[in-house]
Amino acid sequence: METVINYFSTISSLHRGLILAGGIALFWIIENISPLHLFGYKKWNHAGINIFFTLTTILVNFTLATALLLTADYAFENNWGVLNQLPELPIGLYAFLGLLLLDLIGAYFAHWVQHRIPVLWRFHLIHHTDPHVDTTTANRHHPGESIIRFICTILAVLITGAPMWLVFLYQSLSVVFSQFNHANIQLPKKLDTFISYFIVSPDMHKVHHHYVLPYTDTNYGNIFSIWDRLFGTFSTLSNADIVYGIDTHQNIEHHSTIKKMLKIPFERK
Repeated sequence: METVINYFSTISSLHRGLILAGGIALFWIIENISPLHLFGYKKWNHAGINIFFTLTTILVNFTLATALLLTADYAFENNWGVLNQLPELPIGLYAFLGLLLLDLIGAYFAHWVQHRIPVLWRFHLIHHTDPHVDTTTANRHHPGESIIRFICTILAVLITGAPMWLVFLYQSLSVVFSQFNHANIQLPKKLDTFISYFIVSPDMHKVHHHYVLPYTDTNYGNIFSIWDRLFGTFSTLSNADIVYGIDTHQNIEHHSTIKKMLKIPFERK
């Protein structure tokens, strides 16, 4: 565990970028070997749009990184946050509890609130307009949503009091798990169901991308599936019945170009 702590305490931007790119590459290959759906789309063209939004997310996170570091330092220096109020724990248990809490606030809550507040939803729905959900969809976030998610990450760090090595570990895991559960891959159904009791599986998250309510407002989790089960937002739907996209933007013109997608949050209803 000390090796993990030392690595993520000093992890470089290059290594974080390699984790992101490596995850996309890995699941891209698996998608081609064992795809869930044969979309018949131009995969590289589709990826180009999503990778653009991946780059804007990286830019937002890089620009605001100082705020995250200052928050973590403040929590540490002032003994602030849930983790700092706990008795001394084995480092593995400490890390696991920290990841659970960061996932709850920084992912589940951040996702849930964007579905509940209309002005936030207008940014988040860009993620849902993708009619061909694959591993590149994981990072399909409007720059406005990237800022919203970053604010929630700061809130998570402040509430938990997580040190930066744990925050960087969480962010790295979050990226890879998101790429995994968005990937257009077909796992054996029993295996997918089994792992969905612990982590968010591909079939579990695909339900969230069904184009109509109530399914759109379920399965918000990113790493751990416990939160959806605990808060009553878990649902299931057969892969054969899932239609990707969002019912308010079925016209391909709404999500055919980056320029049009950037304008969506600012359009009149």
